[in-house]
Amino acid sequence: MNVYSRFTEEDMKQFEPEAKVGLIATVNPEGLPHITLITALQAKTPTRLIWGQFSEGKSKEHVKSNPRTGFLIMTLDRRLWRGKAVWTHELRNGEDFEMFNNKPMFRYNAYFGIHTVHYLDLAETFGGERLPLARIAIAALLTRAAKSAARNSGKDRILKPWAQALFTRLDTLKFLCYIGDDSFPAIIPIIQCQASDSRRFVFSPLAFRPELKNLKRGMPLAVFGLTMAMEDVLVRGTFTGFRRYRGITLGCVDIDWVYNSMPPKPGQIYPEEEIRPVVNF
Repeated sequence: MNVYSRFTEEDMKQFEPEAKVGLIATVNPEGLPHITLITALQAKTPTRLIWGQFSEGKSKEHVKSNPRTGFLIMTLDRRLWRGKAVWTHELRNGEDFEMFNNKPMFRYNAYFGIHTVHYLDLAETFGGERLPLARIAIAALLTRAAKSAARNSGKDRILKPWAQALFTRLDTLKFLCYIGDDSFPAIIPIIQCQASDSRRFVFSPLAFRPELKNLKRGMPLAVFGLTMAMEDVLVRGTFTGFRRYRGITLGCVDIDWVYNSMPPKPGQIYPEEEIRPVVNF
């Protein structure tokens, strides 16, 4: 894997279309990983990333207390760019503000537009890699063959049936995030990941094995699931290590937190938060 300190002109052109997957990984105040879908993510210069904000969410808060971020951009031809960047500031006007709001997705949208532009300095990137589709397909089949033997013994449901089904589908894009030794969040595609039940994710390490070897038992992980209909769910849990089930090696993540990151109202789903009445003064 070749690591670079700047984007090429060709890289920057690949980031411009709105029809792509853009992810920003952040670190919350408790030091835990978080992933947000931000399709309005692109390069302004070879050493600077920008994204346009049109909805509220945790990642926009996290970068102000911890500016270290990870990013992933996946184009429609399944090419990946990943790396690390440092959030520097935000603006609510200027040429980048106008550029985002003149894009068709926002220019012709009657309900929302970009209200803030965020700026990040590139720390490092490696990109233009192709998704290893053959390895992912085999890893997904291995995961499916062994996942029922890897069920969590807990009784209470964590994932709702809809979310469990989303993560079980083979056509759902999934991405894992952990905090590296350098304190930056790192994103790994983990499309082979599936729910063994409502309390646990499992995955074969056949695809992206060298990176998955960096996972340590007891490490907090975030797993983000995204469908092509732009439905998404963010889950966090504890990595419990690699084990063999039915002769197949699987990594296991025990779920302890579920978050709806879809607009118009992102919010925590599990553990369930107390419903409080709204009081008008």
